[in-house]
Amino acid sequence: MRRIHRTFSERFKYLAIFECISCKQIDHAVRHYLYHLGEKCRCPRCGNPRPVKLRERDKIDPMQTGFLNLLERMAGGKLYHCCFCRVQFYDRRSVAFRRGPDAVTVTSPQDTAKSGA
Repeated sequence: MRRIHRTFSERFKYLAIFECISCKQIDHAVRHYLYHLGEKCRCPRCGNPRPVKLRERDKIDPMQTGFLNLLERMAGGKLYHCCFCRVQFYDRRSVAFRRGPDAVTVTSPQDTAKSGA
């Protein structure tokens, strides 16, 4: 893959644009702030469309910092966790994919202690 030039408007949307030398297929590296602008919830660090909703903050995994995360929290956003980059963040939108009946739910250590397990 080789990097190709971006237009002025593409500089605001993409970090870089790559083109395959053999097949001429184009691939884009999207800017991270665009993950906050879609209609469904995505991880602000890696773009994972399947974050897990948490009941309370986990003290082990880090919290996403920044102005956009603060705005999401003040706008009434729910707490989410990305299992790939292990970051917690707030978002007001719903998750892009629905979970099936056999999906794994995330519980806090306090919930397992209360149930006696």
